[in-house]
Amino acid sequence: MKTVLFACVHNAGRSQMAAAWFNRLADPAKARAISAGTEPGTRVHPEVLEVMKEVDIDLSAQRPTYLSDDLARTATMLITMGCGEACPVVPGLRRDDWPLDDPKGRPAAEVRQIRDDIRGRVSELVTREGWASA
Repeated sequence: MKTVLFACVHNAGRSQMAAAWFNRLADPAKARAISAGTEPGTRVHPEVLEVMKEVDIDLSAQRPTYLSDDLARTATMLITMGCGEACPVVPGLRRDDWPLDDPKGRPAAEVRQIRDDIRGRVSELVTREGWASA
């Protein structure tokens, strides 16, 4: 099984949404997603919890996780979202960067746009890699 690691700075917004969408859209027998941050926050941003709940994804039990080199080595692919040079470089690990705005403190309408952008990117990734749920 493949593991995709989504990483942003605080692991309280973008990467949490991406991992949740991935795990919703991918066949769990083929791939799964985890998320982490280079400077993890203390909780998922309330505005992210709110807009994800609108699409029946509950992130209330999720907690930001530190992006360690060891965690990165467990992944097949690393997708970064704004952590730049702070994200670990693991030889042989496929890597991509999705430039996305941080949803923290933004109005719900903007957070919805970020959520929907992430969903589109995740859907395209899952389809391209052949991991889509039947």
